[in-house]
Amino acid sequence: MRFPHYKQPDQMDCGPTCLRMVAKHFGRNIKLQTLRQLCEINREGVSLLGISDAAEKVGFRSLGAKLNLSELKEAELPCILHWRQNHFVVLYKIKNGHYFIADPAAGLIKLTEPEFANNWLSDTEKSEGIALLLSPTPHFYQEGDEQGTEVKWGFLLRYLIAYRQLVIQLLFGLGIGTLLQLAAPFLTQSVVDIGINTRNLNFIYIVIIAQAMLIIGRVSVEFIRSWILLHISTRINISILTDFLIKLMKLPISFFDTKMTGDIMQRMNDQRRIESFLTGSTLSTLFSLFNLVVFSVVLAYYNPLIFFVYLISSTLYIGWILAFLKRRRQLNYKSFEIASKNQSSIVQLVNGMQEIKLNNSEQQKRWEWEHLQARLFKFNVKNLALNQYQQGGSTFINESTNLLITFLSAKAVIDGQFTLGAMMAVQYIIGQLNSPIQQFLGFIQGFQDAKISLERLNEIHQMGDEEPVEKEFNHALPEDRTLSLNDVSFSYPGAGNEPVLQDINLVIPQGKTTAIVGMSGSGKTTIIKLLLRFYLPQKGELNVGGQLLNHIGFKIWRSQCGVVMQDGFIFSDSIERNIAVGDDYPDATKLQHAIKVANIQDLISSLPLGLKTKIGAEGNGISQGQRQRLLIARAVYKNPHYLFFDEATNALDANNERVIMDNMKAFFKGRTVVIVAHRLSTVSHADNIIFLHKGRIVEQGTHAQLTALKGEYYNLVKNQLELGN
Repeated sequence: MRFPHYKQPDQMDCGPTCLRMVAKHFGRNIKLQTLRQLCEINREGVSLLGISDAAEKVGFRSLGAKLNLSELKEAELPCILHWRQNHFVVLYKIKNGHYFIADPAAGLIKLTEPEFANNWLSDTEKSEGIALLLSPTPHFYQEGDEQGTEVKWGFLLRYLIAYRQLVIQLLFGLGIGTLLQLAAPFLTQSVVDIGINTRNLNFIYIVIIAQAMLIIGRVSVEFIRSWILLHISTRINISILTDFLIKLMKLPISFFDTKMTGDIMQRMNDQRRIESFLTGSTLSTLFSLFNLVVFSVVLAYYNPLIFFVYLISSTLYIGWILAFLKRRRQLNYKSFEIASKNQSSIVQLVNGMQEIKLNNSEQQKRWEWEHLQARLFKFNVKNLALNQYQQGGSTFINESTNLLITFLSAKAVIDGQFTLGAMMAVQYIIGQLNSPIQQFLGFIQGFQDAKISLERLNEIHQMGDEEPVEKEFNHALPEDRTLSLNDVSFSYPGAGNEPVLQDINLVIPQGKTTAIVGMSGSGKTTIIKLLLRFYLPQKGELNVGGQLLNHIGFKIWRSQCGVVMQDGFIFSDSIERNIAVGDDYPDATKLQHAIKVANIQDLISSLPLGLKTKIGAEGNGISQGQRQRLLIARAVYKNPHYLFFDEATNALDANNERVIMDNMKAFFKGRTVVIVAHRLSTVSHADNIIFLHKGRIVEQGTHAQLTALKGEYYNLVKNQLELGN
């Protein structure tokens, strides 16, 4: 039985996908999203520990081990291997010196022992590699299959149904085009058999005019069909992408913390692949298959023997092409390592040229590059040989078929079974039959690509919204706006991660300024992210006044929060629109107030276009300090009740920081402010200072109280404030 294979939808999904394949091998369907959550996947992917924990939760016994090749041959298969130091694959069979792996990125691959060892062994001195051995327990078989693992093509039908009238017109046009083509071989036969044999030039004129009209008709139908196809494909493309963006913007912020930008962009590109499949290859293949059936019937009508020869040769042609797909996939897989090393080598040569020359290692580095080129040449030779075999065989089959059909047609003419015109008509029909076969092979590949793309899109559409429609949220904040964290603990996704926050009990009084300080990694930013609802705490609860923060609508909550994060984003837009994000028509009074508080008048007045100056990736470059002042202006413009500042002034010079902090004092009045900072000049005037150490609150109080205590806070600040010993 063929080992089940699933493609990984995202770059970091190799671990959960491997576990999904092993589970399917033992008879269970488990959704990839379930395994992602159990593996605690994050932006860096998953660890072997994460896969092991997930495997045990779904009913496997697991054992992570370092094995050599001899020990691996004795191990129970399938097992999951750590591959190329940055990937996971499934080893499902070892036979006759070959290793059969299921790679979620590349497919089912067969490797020789040297090729396998080169990719798997992580410790070359001890010749060992890392493997996760799995075996199902009775609990594994007690659990049922999860629904929703299959691709739902019905998701796409609603896009086509919206344009059903145009689709019907397209199909009608395809039918008309086929009928017009169908007349061509009969007209060709009549020219030869009637026009030429009877020397009737007038008849030939009529037939030629008829053929010309048929050509005009076919071109006109094709012209109309192309316009209709463009209209449908553009509308479907926009609809799919718009629906995807709507769904994407409803997902929780935590989703974007665990996804690579490239993975999200790939999903946006997937809609084009699906649209192309729906409106391009599918309709073209339908047209080609319709032609294939019609012209096959006509060919069988002319001569059953010739039709039988064509049928056999087409089967041989398809079989020959498909026979090389597996070998081609293996070659492509083997080329990955060489190509990636070659790319890395060139980048290192260029970027590291200064160090190469300083260390007199020019010859060594050049020889390393030349060795890679030799390996690449050997691979290219193998690839060329494969292409030649495939091309040579397919050409031989096609040309042999044409010669045999020409011979049979000529013999039929000599034997009196065919007229010369019929022979020419048969040649025309054979020409029309060759194209559909090639299009059908392309359609199979397009179908596979579209299926993978649809899986990616379906996965996003099946995720829960940040604000589910069926859940009731409060759409107003309570009068008491004091924030409180009660016994809150939190760990970031990833197996084995230590808790970032442990049993935090904290009150942030309404209308007061609370500062959070501590060493890097103590959990300061995490508290802000929890208050902004990036994540849910694993334990404990967050309250606003007397109600749970989770009961308040996300949009209502964020409308009352002004935020300056360390990695705040500047859009490629004007300064004005970067400050007034979310307002189509910025309020001039609020804008000027925000500019004044953030002290960026000097930047704006120095630019020719002032507030209309475009900044960001496509505009003027700005310094880190100017960027932070813009982010502060954005938070001030929003005029919120809550302000969350995460190292908001760490890139500012002392003069700018002093001016801004003086301006902010008036703005802070009546607002609840949370400041995370290392600079003590930023936090020394706070109403309450929280000192975090390894996720726990160890001290809190005013600046004067904490310095008098001479504890952790005092040790942190004494150098900055020159407090002495």
